Amino acid sequence: MSKFVSIGTRPRSGAALCALTPLLFLCAFILTAQVRAPLPALSHDKPEAKVEHVSFATEDGGLIYADLYGNSDLGVVLAHGGRFTKESWQPQAQSLVKAGFRVLAFDFRGFGRSHGPGDSDMFTAPMQLDVLAAVRYLRNKGAKTVAVMGGSFGGTAAADASIASKPGEINRLILLAAEGNGPAERIKAPLLVIIARDDSDDEGLRLPRIRAWFDKAPQPKELLVLDGSAHAQFLFQTDQANRVMKDVLRFLEPPPPSSQP
Repeated sequence: MSKFVSIGTRPRSGAALCALTPLLFLCAFILTAQVRAPLPALSHDKPEAKVEHVSFATEDGGLIYADLYGNSDLGVVLAHGGRFTKESWQPQAQSLVKAGFRVLAFDFRGFGRSHGPGDSDMFTAPMQLDVLAAVRYLRNKGAKTVAVMGGSFGGTAAADASIASKPGEINRLILLAAEGNGPAERIKAPLLVIIARDDSDDEGLRLPRIRAWFDKAPQPKELLVLDGSAHAQFLFQTDQANRVMKDVLRFLEPPPPSSQP
């Protein structure tokens, strides 16, 4: 089943709130226990992972520059938004490494030193090819699983990469305030979409159109709606940053090993 979670509630009247307080406290305690229990353990004692600067080619002849963190066979690709570059992911990359992942944050063509066909226009360039090149780079380096998290236009590219990917290439897909250009029905990975309720652009609130696209995506999928108006990666600059990261880690957690021989 798909999951829809809305974070934040409107204030109630004083009498009703007093009557509901014990029940709300109990529900909050139970929900907190359920959410926190499966999270990968973060070791704050670990030193920060060193960054290795790498580059790789895309299938259409582009050259992508990236930062590689950690050493694990569980990979995560980070695809930045239009107002960011690969360096913007450094805090999240370090958290992911401490949780046991190897992380590749890359610059899209036209950003930083990355380049390729069409890179003069970020909205028409085949950015999904950059995502797929990053996924395949991690696979070639020994990753057994690869998840992709993308923000805003990087999330759109990540969704389109899932649609264009071979079955099993992308194991998890996380979109921050984004939907794909292609049909949601063709998404090939479990999907988590995170968006602030009042996030908007020149066309109005983003949530209605993202929800409409999300509703057509195959199971399993989750939609997490937060209070506020912060857009995509800007969520990590708010007081909800830790909550967002915990939900990302929960979603990325691998299933328990089978007890069968």
